[in-house]
Amino acid sequence: MRKNILFAAVLLFSVSAQAQLLDIIKSTVKNKTGVDLDNPSKTKTSTTTSNTTTTVPTQSSPVNLGSLTSSQISSGLKEALSLGVTDGVKKLALTDGFLKNEAVKILMPEKLRKIDTTLRSLGMGSLADEGVKLLNRAAEDAVTEAAPIFTKAITSMTITDAKNILLGSDNAATNYLQTKTQSQLFTAFQPKVKASLGKVGADTVWKNLISKYNTFTGQAVTTDLNEYVTTETINGVFKMVADKESGIRNTPAMRTTSILQKVFGAQDGK
Repeated sequence: MRKNILFAAVLLFSVSAQAQLLDIIKSTVKNKTGVDLDNPSKTKTSTTTSNTTTTVPTQSSPVNLGSLTSSQISSGLKEALSLGVTDGVKKLALTDGFLKNEAVKILMPEKLRKIDTTLRSLGMGSLADEGVKLLNRAAEDAVTEAAPIFTKAITSMTITDAKNILLGSDNAATNYLQTKTQSQLFTAFQPKVKASLGKVGADTVWKNLISKYNTFTGQAVTTDLNEYVTTETINGVFKMVADKESGIRNTPAMRTTSILQKVFGAQDGK
């Protein structure tokens, strides 16, 4: 009888010890992993939710736009473009606006550059100079047609356009303007260039110039001056606008209004 009592006591102690050991294991697993071994399905749902919450990426803008409203960004970009266009067109439309500006001066078409060299070697440099001057005069005359086309493109800029431009490269605004107006400018400039070339006698000068070159060389060079000057005029306008944009972006002193200072000040640290 004593043996049975002793055996039962030992067995009871063993079961109790195992239960305590199991409780310790459960507690350790829950503390270390968050998994409740008594209710694993509930724990999995909780863990999944927790993991999903902690792994959501946080996105941030490289430019602090928090203090700027969409309206301010749009106004600032439109003003910057308007300044660039107004300043650029005004300077180019002056007499010698193209001719005396080496950045945009229209030279002889590439395939006619040999004419320039040949005429100068024959003592006819003044004829070559006159031909180049008349090309630039036509550009200076035609560029005045740009203002209303640019104005329409600038006023139609959307809030999204403005934000993308602000966060873009140094010539993002110029690229936007070029995309919106390139074909319209060509259509507007070409008849103006043609009329101007005729008005200043460029057609006669160039016929004489090319004729003399062909006579001396035995060649038959021709070129479409109208298309060439139109294209170069457009390139010159966008060069001036790009320079103005880059200045406003990178030189605080060129931000001459409060809206330019506020909007482009936000992109200084990007």
